[in-house]
Amino acid sequence: MSYSQPLGGASRAGRVLGPYLDRIIKNAAWRKHSTLVASCKSILDLLESLPESPPEKTSPLVGLSTSDADAALRPLILALDTASSKVAEPALDAAHRIFSLSLLRAEIEDASASGDSAPVVARLLGSVCACGGLGEESLELGMLRVLVAAVRSTVVVLRGECLVQIVKSCYNVYLGSQSAVNQLCAKTALVQILMIVFARVEADGVDVTIKTALMADVSDLGDKSLNDSNLVQAARNFINEAMGGDEVEVTEEKTRECEVGEGDVGGDAGGMSKIREDGFLLFKNLCKFSMKFAAPGENPEDPLLLRGKVLSLELLKMVIENAGTFWLLNERFLWAIKQYLCLSLLKNSALSVMTIFQLLCSIFMVLLLKFRSGLKGEIGIFFPMLVLRVLENVLQPSFLQKMTVLNLVEKMCQDPQLIIDIFVNYDCDVEAPNIFERIVNGLLKTALGVPAGSSTTLSAAQDATFQTESVKCLATIVKCMGTWMDQQLRIGDFSTRSYDIDHATENSNAINGEEGTSMDYDLHTDTNSGLSDAASLEQRRAYKIEFQKGLSLFNRKPSRGIEFLINTKKIGGSPEEVASFLKNTTGLNATMIGDFLGERDEFPLKVMHAYVDSLNFERMDFGEAIRYLLRGFRLPGEAQKIDRIMEKFAERYCKCNPSAFVSADTAYVLAYSVIMLNTDAHNSMVKDKMSKSDFIRNNRGIDDGKDLPEDYLGSLYDQIVKNEIKMNADTPAPQNKQASSINKLLGLDNILNLVNWKQTEEKALGANDMLIKHIQEQFKEKSGKLESMFYSITDTAILRFMMEVCWAPMMAAFSVTLDQSDDKAATSQSLLGFRYSVHVTSFMYMQTQRDAFVTSVAKFTYLHCAADMKQKNVDAVKAIMSIAIEDGNYLQEAWEHVLTCLSRFEHLLLLGEGAPPVASFFSASIPDSDDKLQKSTLAPNLKKKGNALQNPAVMAVVRGGSYDSASVGSNISGLVSPEQINNFISNIHLLDQIGSFELNHIFAHSQRLNGDAIVAFVRALCKVSMAELQSPTDPRVFSLTKIVEIAHYNMNRIRLVWSRIWSVLSEFFVSVGLSENLSVAFFVMDSLRQLAMKFLEREELANYNFQNEFLRPFVVIMQKSTSSETRELIVRCISQMVLSRVSNVKSGWKSVFMVFTIAAADERKTIVLLTFETMEKIVRDYFPYITETETTTFTDCVKCLIAFTNSKFNNDASLNAIAFLRFCAVKLAEGGLVCYDKNIECNHANGDVSEGNISNYKDNHIYFWVPLLAGKDIVEVCQN
Repeated sequence: MSYSQPLGGASRAGRVLGPYLDRIIKNAAWRKHSTLVASCKSILDLLESLPESPPEKTSPLVGLSTSDADAALRPLILALDTASSKVAEPALDAAHRIFSLSLLRAEIEDASASGDSAPVVARLLGSVCACGGLGEESLELGMLRVLVAAVRSTVVVLRGECLVQIVKSCYNVYLGSQSAVNQLCAKTALVQILMIVFARVEADGVDVTIKTALMADVSDLGDKSLNDSNLVQAARNFINEAMGGDEVEVTEEKTRECEVGEGDVGGDAGGMSKIREDGFLLFKNLCKFSMKFAAPGENPEDPLLLRGKVLSLELLKMVIENAGTFWLLNERFLWAIKQYLCLSLLKNSALSVMTIFQLLCSIFMVLLLKFRSGLKGEIGIFFPMLVLRVLENVLQPSFLQKMTVLNLVEKMCQDPQLIIDIFVNYDCDVEAPNIFERIVNGLLKTALGVPAGSSTTLSAAQDATFQTESVKCLATIVKCMGTWMDQQLRIGDFSTRSYDIDHATENSNAINGEEGTSMDYDLHTDTNSGLSDAASLEQRRAYKIEFQKGLSLFNRKPSRGIEFLINTKKIGGSPEEVASFLKNTTGLNATMIGDFLGERDEFPLKVMHAYVDSLNFERMDFGEAIRYLLRGFRLPGEAQKIDRIMEKFAERYCKCNPSAFVSADTAYVLAYSVIMLNTDAHNSMVKDKMSKSDFIRNNRGIDDGKDLPEDYLGSLYDQIVKNEIKMNADTPAPQNKQASSINKLLGLDNILNLVNWKQTEEKALGANDMLIKHIQEQFKEKSGKLESMFYSITDTAILRFMMEVCWAPMMAAFSVTLDQSDDKAATSQSLLGFRYSVHVTSFMYMQTQRDAFVTSVAKFTYLHCAADMKQKNVDAVKAIMSIAIEDGNYLQEAWEHVLTCLSRFEHLLLLGEGAPPVASFFSASIPDSDDKLQKSTLAPNLKKKGNALQNPAVMAVVRGGSYDSASVGSNISGLVSPEQINNFISNIHLLDQIGSFELNHIFAHSQRLNGDAIVAFVRALCKVSMAELQSPTDPRVFSLTKIVEIAHYNMNRIRLVWSRIWSVLSEFFVSVGLSENLSVAFFVMDSLRQLAMKFLEREELANYNFQNEFLRPFVVIMQKSTSSETRELIVRCISQMVLSRVSNVKSGWKSVFMVFTIAAADERKTIVLLTFETMEKIVRDYFPYITETETTTFTDCVKCLIAFTNSKFNNDASLNAIAFLRFCAVKLAEGGLVCYDKNIECNHANGDVSEGNISNYKDNHIYFWVPLLAGKDIVEVCQN
């Protein structure tokens, strides 16, 4: 051995292999492993004698020729085959090293190949895989390390079968190793291998960035003991060592060192590259691994079998979670999911092992999120089987299983588009189940809990947990609907997205009814049809509802159901079309079909004939033909109906099989006899069973006087006795009618009964073959139909249809939870659900539903019976305030409920702070009110627990009342106990969580409401204020003061909006101003004065009339009020406004003079004198302002002065009024009005002094003399 060069010679491969061969020699037993030692020495000598040679493309080892490379690898194979850990370990280390350094290159088709003819690299890998079964822990880890390195290598191409063998070897270590560390390392290796393989499948190449598997991907559901921290750390160290770091990127330079032919890696194989073919085969085998069940005679509860199944499902879950767009775009991979993964879900759904069920739900969730557009039919079948079956089981559910389903529903709602897509593609599809509706109804049943008096396996705590989680799911559903709506409205896209990809493959997919090219990854921007807008979906939804209505009617009264379906054009009116409907439509009650077909009326009889004629009995055995006939309906109970059906059957059978019997009479009698035999043999009530001889004897001479062969009758007898003729409807009736109808709609009504759903038994039994067959038939039937197209919609109008389905169940669930539960989590979710329900229904302008939700929240505030309030009721107050702020623009009439709550809340705050009740101010008449106020004592501060029993206002609130009562406590009389008072005082403390700031914020926030919303807000506030003021026991002015604030906040709105607001306010002020309670009327007049003063600060342009409209309430109240005090107050208010804002009064003069004219004729002297005093000041000091804007106000002024000339209280006032009339006449004669007429002034300024304008001016001038001259005549008459 030469010491001038390293061990193994000059070649790179030799330098790597030399030390390991030397270790093998040292560790080997000379006698036992003599051949191995000789081979190692020979190869070492060979390697040391070889110079560094240029790369040879066909050689498996870099730097060596093909023959030398084969020779160099043989000692490793021999060492591995010895089954001795001492010599096998160095061999495994050597294999790991050459794979990691990319020194070994090859394409391996099958690692199980043996013999000298097999490629040496394939034999090496096969020997490595065999080491895993020796039971040596060190060898197991070494094997795993080598396999990861081999798969990771970019110059070793592992074909499909080889990959499958590698995965199996890792499986064997996981399932068979005695070391927990090795088990977890095997699972980690499997995860890493699959990540590498399917990352290359996605990229369709080997040069990809590969990340090290995270331990979160390896957490073991099948064996919780493997999740120990020490084991996890050991597995982490193992995979980091095997991968050479956290993240490795193979460079192109390294790949070129030993380049593999491109045709081998990326060559086309039936439309897919070899890399993708290999991935397809591996995925297929993973699915098969997950479908291994115990063979007959074996232990079905074998834990090893279950662990392997759990591992397979975990790996499948990981693969599809990491799957990219290629899986959905490639027809073959999508087909693999349908054919293999869905079949695995189907078979494993029969098991009752909780871990497996959780994995099935996780996989199904990934399919929903990523592949729903391509798996519409499959999801429509699996959703009822996996989710709805558990969700609708209220009485006898498995706690963990149902919690898994509830968590699944909650996760679904994290993708708002998913919920919308489910409703669009299933609830709006005639041939699909109403998944969304059933989810909501199932959650409602769970939220309501176990019905009273029902037996259940649930504990009280478990039932309460279910109720909380189901309410949370309902709240999350409506929240995601609101989120989706907000997203679409923000985007501004109110129509469905178009299908804008024009590849030929996609067009063919659309024709075939497949959604092979729709991508769930991009918010479903693709759809298969331009008709998937809200209008067409509404039509489909309406069609489905009406069609199901017809089915429901048929299942109660068949004739009426058929008549309804024909009249609504859901089916044709001919007997053949009705027969086809009865034969092919799922969801029909088989008993009712039989009753209808057996009717003697003309039309049902024709339908029955058409039904039987549509069946082909050719070359069928007689018993088989009867089974075929009865698979679609149950024979009716009446003998005459059976007779008619059997008579037609006999005719049809003989027509299809002319040589079977002499005549149809024979077939008719035999058919009747077979039906009797079936009942006799399989009815437990029949004690004396018919024997074979009895059956033969009963059928003698029926073949036109001759006997049928005894062998034939005996065979028919045996066939019926051994195998009962079962109609498709002969299954136990499910408890849930809705579940039954949906199962029938899917064709799963009796399929589901074949599966053992008992949760207490953990038996890994395979699904019934009949179940698998029926489901696969369902898949085939659904493919290629137009209804299987997947629709994606962005039109928010679809939410209207969704809310119509779910609002009532949600209302019930949220209301019952709030009413019956004090659990913080449950009530919080209910209030959240209410808030989002209001949000969606408000935006969708669903008035009835919106008002129902708002009313419910308002009632649950318990502000109308504060003594019974709890924390959840305070939370309801917070919710109602949030609704007011967030959705105020769309509440419309519902504002009344919100503002009623705010009014009651403020009342409680005042009582809690010890403020005097407003009624103390209103109860006194005006003259002696001051005296009574001085004698009254302030209400006690409730928070200090004063003598609250002496406060009538407090007692009224404590007594409480109904939500709809105008005043709390008005319908209940009597004293309250100190205990009730104490409860009330403690509840008042709860309201401190809110305070008055949030209350006032809602009114200040009114400035942000849109035009329609502010009008609705003001109208509702006026209604609430009216109710407050008209309360017989406790009148209040809270809302009235807020009206003044609101008017002040919104006075600067555009004139069109403000005019609508004032139209409402004006009517309100007039109505309240005429109140018999003078304190109320005075308060209203003062409020109106404040608003008028504020409004008069704004300058009005010429020829506008809004000031006049604003002041009109004063005029109306002045005209209609019977209270002299109110009229006097109006005069004072008007006088103050005019004299302080005279320069801003324009069109308002008309209302001012109308008030003064009415006051001039008042019966009270003080009112007349007060009014004339103001009138005198206006005419003397401010006459120019009267005609500044409109000269017509001059006539109003004259009419007012004329009214004062008739005063019966003061001659001085009459004389002064006459003098003022003379003053007006002088001004008119002097042309004093001309300079203030804007139109005339404008015409003169423009030089427009035509004869027509002068004539018009003269006419107008004469017009102003008319009231003066009329007034002169009136004065003269009065003087005479």
